[in-house]
Amino acid sequence: MNCRNVVRELSNYLDGELDPSLQQSIEIHVEHCEDCHLLVDTTKKTIQIFCNSEPLPLSDDVRSRLHDALVKRLHKPRG
Repeated sequence: MNCRNVVRELSNYLDGELDPSLQQSIEIHVEHCEDCHLLVDTTKKTIQIFCNSEPLPLSDDVRSRLHDALVKRLHKPRG
């Protein structure tokens, strides 16, 4: 296991969607890698904060600009 694999599997790891051997490999790596430990810990805390918070209302202007940007992005030709 290396840092790149931890980053690639981070979402699945935090969601508990990995097979036990891969989960164990990540946990062993995170125990010995300060950077990955910090990444996992910070991501867990960020998720907890956002899950326990109420959504902020958007102004009509921000909502409109966000909608326009999303429509533009979705209709952008791929190439």
